[in-house]
Parts: sequence; structure tokens; C-alpha cells
Amino acid sequence: MAKTPFVRESEDVGAFLRSLEGDTVPYRQVLDLLNHAVPFAEAIIITSMPRGGLQVIQPPRLSETLVRAYSRQFHSHDRLTWQAIARQQAVRAEQAWGGPQQLAESWFYRGFMQPHGFVHAAAVNLAGPVFDGYAGALHLYRKADQPDFSDEELRTLEQVGRELDAAIARARAARTHGHAPPGGLEQHPALQRQLPVRQFILDANLTPLIPSLDPAVLDERLRQNILDDARRRVASTNGRDVAADRVPFADSRGDLWNFRVVTYRVYPALSDGPVVFYCLQPDCSDWAKLRPVDFQADNEVARLIPAIKFMREQFHRGPTLVEIARQVHLSPFHFHRRFTELLGITPKHFLLDCQIEQAKKDLLSRQKELARIATECGFAHQSHFTSRFKQATGMTPTRWRRFAIEQMHGRALEQELERQHQPAPPQPEQRQPEHQPQPQ
Repeated sequence: MAKTPFVRESEDVGAFLRSLEGDTVPYRQVLDLLNHAVPFAEAIIITSMPRGGLQVIQPPRLSETLVRAYSRQFHSHDRLTWQAIARQQAVRAEQAWGGPQQLAESWFYRGFMQPHGFVHAAAVNLAGPVFDGYAGALHLYRKADQPDFSDEELRTLEQVGRELDAAIARARAARTHGHAPPGGLEQHPALQRQLPVRQFILDANLTPLIPSLDPAVLDERLRQNILDDARRRVASTNGRDVAADRVPFADSRGDLWNFRVVTYRVYPALSDGPVVFYCLQPDCSDWAKLRPVDFQADNEVARLIPAIKFMREQFHRGPTLVEIARQVHLSPFHFHRRFTELLGITPKHFLLDCQIEQAKKDLLSRQKELARIATECGFAHQSHFTSRFKQATGMTPTRWRRFAIEQMHGRALEQELERQHQPAPPQPEQRQPEHQPQPQ
């Protein structure tokens, strides 16, 4: 049977995505090809962020008015993105809001879609458009002269979403390879906190609002500490619309995990009551892999990326806020405020995270004395290093190194036991020689 143009065009975008190599994804080309398979008036790629919320990131040349409206007013009303993430499949806007009437009455439709001429919308989940563990979605919008999205188009959108996820993962892996230090320390289990998700969203009843973002994947003590903290927060919102903190939580081994905790008095996209986001902060090396091209739809976020690179390279000498702000041509006050608001981490904490991450690698290499590590990582002296390291990790440098080595040995033992308990592969049958009758 001959393939329809619809099927051929959907295969074209898939083939293009599979052919991509290198460390960037050409989103405009991808969306132009997708437009032939699933026609739309506008396409937007949105990601969740470690600051606790959603961000428009692609494509380039997107209307600045649309981006600003979404960021300032409508991200917290974007049920379409969260429903795509929750269902792990493509959804129409009507499905996300529970029916055409509910959609038409929503603030997202009346305040965001209608003013831009959009009548229909659909979205498909994306695993991690910018950071691993921070999901997002690809939105498609149509105007009044176009029909709603068909079931076949939703299936095509799901297929493209899977191919786009794979292309993004390859691009991220290429950057990881370029940033990996010698000796393979980047893969050490004490430096790699491998979790399927890195944010957890709870309502006033401490129930995960997105089933796939469930803190049950965490260490039991860490999970319980988060639940106890959430219980206190939802009981005392104090009338503030949004409150944000950086909070370290200990796991069962005493290791500290830094979270950005954001409490919304109300977050309509997910709940009519209080909502608390627990966002596990990316590592310094994860931040360093970002590029301005990752945020082509939002110039304000993109212009901050060179400051991240500068701090990553210069943390050991303690650059001042004035120096850092100068890299992106902003005043120190404005830079600090926007950096913290948009990325969810202060410049001071980012510099400290870089210091601690490098100190951990030096501790694991076992080639430097503590005093030398302190100096090379930008601490005033060894006592200062020990104090800040314990503050950040919950352990002294010496204890942390012992813990990390034990963890590495434990992981190796687990892998060996798994290997020993794997069933042996079946052996090929030995053919028995046929009995040959002896001549009389």
C-alpha cells in the first residue's frame, strides 16, 4: 500500500531528527518540517526550570509579546504543559481542561490564546528540553480557520516528541563529552546523583500532583525531610503569593541535597490551593553546559548564560559581582535580581557550588593535600574550606572522601553480585555423531 503524504511528511521530520549530530538541535528547521506533517499557526517549546515553574525556550524569532505574557502571567495557568507531562502523551487543550466549556472559561484561553488568535492547541511531553529530570512540552496552536487536532495528528506529534527527545539527549551527551575531566571522575557515584526526575510537586495534602514526579524515588530519610518541610510550608503561606528558599536536606547517610523550594499560595495549572515545588539543583557542571542557543525564544535568559561560563572558569579567584555583571552588560543589582529570579540560584551560591564540586573531584583524585585544595578552589584557608564544605555537604572533607570511596566500592560490589546472579547464557547444543554401522 502506498504511503499517504501525511505519513511521508511525518517520516521526513523523524528522519531529519535521527540524522542530527553535534551538540545543538536546529529547532526552527525541526518545526518547519513538523508544520508539513501537522500544520499549525505557532509552535512553542516550554520547559520546567530549577527555579520552580515553566519557561518558554524555543523557537527563535518568537513574538516577544507572547514570551513576556507567558512568563509574567500565564505560566502558572498552563495546564496544557502539566497535563502532557502527567499523561506522558499528546493531549488537546480541551482534554487538559476537562472539556471545551472549561477551556473557554479558563484564564489561559481568554488571556493568552485568544489575544494571539489561537483557538485550538495540543501538546506533547518532552523528557528534558534543557536539564535532565526537568520535563517540558512542545505546544502547537491553530487559529479559527483551522480544525482541531485529529487523533492521527496527535499520534504523529507523539512520534516526533520521542524523536526530539532522542536528538536532545544526543546533543547533551556531546556537550558532556566535551566537559568531562580526565580520569573518569565525572562518572563517580558520589558526583552523579542519577534520578529519573529532579523536581517534586506537592499539594496541601502532600500528594504528588504529577504522578511521575513522586518523591518516592528518593532515599527514605530525604523523602521524609521533604514531606515534613512541605507540611510546615502549606500551613503557613502567610498570604504571600510566592515564597522561595534554597534548602539543604539530609539523606540517610548524612549527605546534603540542595533544593530550591518554591511555595505558591495558588498555582491554577495544578491546584486551587497551595503548591510546593522541590527542585533539586543542577550541578555546577550541568549549568556550565548551557548555551544561549538553548533559550532562543527568551533573550533575557540567553544573555545570562555567558555569566555562568565566566563564573565556572573563574570561581577559584572569587570574582566580584561587579566583574560578573560586566560580562553581560548589566548593573550588579539588576544582574543579581534577574539571575536569581530566572535561574533559581544566586550568583554567590553558584560560585560556592563550583568550589565544592571541584573540591570533591580533588578529594577523590587523592593527589592533593587539604591545604592545597582549599587554596586552589578559592577558599581563604583550610579551616574556611572545611567549614564551608561541611555546610554544603553535611560532612568534613575527610569524612566525605571516606564516604565516597565506600560508596564506590559498594557500587562495584553490587555490580559484581548482579553479574554473578545473572543466569548463564544457554550453551549451543552439541550434535552427537550419527551411529555408523560397522561393515560385516
